[in-house]
Amino acid sequence: MVLRSQTSPSLSFSGSSIFAVKLRFTILSRVREDDLRPPGGAVLLRGHTFRRNTENKPGKMSEELSNNINIKEPRWDQGTFMGRAKHFFMVTDPRTVLLSSQTLEEARVIVQDYRAGIVKPGLTEDALWRAKYIYDSAFHPDTGEKMFVIGRMSAQVPMNMTITGCMLTFYRTTPAVVFWQWVNQSFNAVVNYTNRSGDAPITVNQLGAAYVSATTGAVVTALGLKSLAKRLPPIVSRFVPFAAVAAANCINIPFMRQRELKYGIPVTDENGNRLGESPNAARQAIMQVVVSRIGMAVPAMAIPPIIMDALEKRAFMKRFPILNAPVQVSLVGLCLVFATPLCCALFPQKSSMSVSGLEADLQERIRQTSPHTTTVYFNKGL
Repeated sequence: MVLRSQTSPSLSFSGSSIFAVKLRFTILSRVREDDLRPPGGAVLLRGHTFRRNTENKPGKMSEELSNNINIKEPRWDQGTFMGRAKHFFMVTDPRTVLLSSQTLEEARVIVQDYRAGIVKPGLTEDALWRAKYIYDSAFHPDTGEKMFVIGRMSAQVPMNMTITGCMLTFYRTTPAVVFWQWVNQSFNAVVNYTNRSGDAPITVNQLGAAYVSATTGAVVTALGLKSLAKRLPPIVSRFVPFAAVAAANCINIPFMRQRELKYGIPVTDENGNRLGESPNAARQAIMQVVVSRIGMAVPAMAIPPIIMDALEKRAFMKRFPILNAPVQVSLVGLCLVFATPLCCALFPQKSSMSVSGLEADLQERIRQTSPHTTTVYFNKGL
């Protein structure tokens, strides 16, 4: 008997946030809901894992499964924005945060075994890709280490919708501004460290300097703009948190990745052969990440304030002011569900640059060891 479940894990947020998650997967018809179910036919249901019969399931089985599927690259064409968007809708899916350590370990084993030429019996191509995206959601692409849960890109929507919603709700008093900017920068520090590029370690002093610099920059910007906004229309003060977040991103990310700026990040040829480390590539990678992060914040921090400014004038909201925070958080979540993957997709994860844009000594080394290479590739981070 085949045991099936129509229930998939979801986060217990407000109705509009859940609707947004469902709508997000509707617009990408090729990205099916069961693509994130555990490999091997497992179905997640309220913390339990059930195995379903896959013997008669159509599709390529292990004896037919090609061993030259390139799972080092995303499933969709990364040369197009739509291909990158589909990829990041999968990578940032909040449901992967709920997967157990056992499921993550199973996915890691499947992926690493396949890369080594070992195919698990009964493995289908779809199951292989499911395992690949589960693996990518939890393990660092360069170091291979399991990433801290709240630092994963799949945790961006639930974490940011809560923090950003509170920043936009509690912006009127100085203690509230300081507290929520501190919370936001603490979270950003975890995310930036977790999603750094390269495999070089970062010292505690470097972490501390980046954290203090970004938090100070965000708080100073927020308080300064808050003071200026007193002489402007009330709607302007609602955008103070966004300006502070944008300024902090310009500080936090470069500081958190300062070692990359000094020593460089790994660059490879098109076949993945490591050619050296380049600070110039690091600068391009960090610039792209800063642009993406600010882009993520624009819809979530620009649209809800306008809507809330109109709603708060209504009698209903005046009668039930306690609804302010939940409504704000829901609006932010609705924006982030789409903004997070779409802004991650602005630039390819595997970024590239011409050899002529590298440092002179690295150019010379590449000309000697790989004379036909004209373009190098690197992981830009997230």
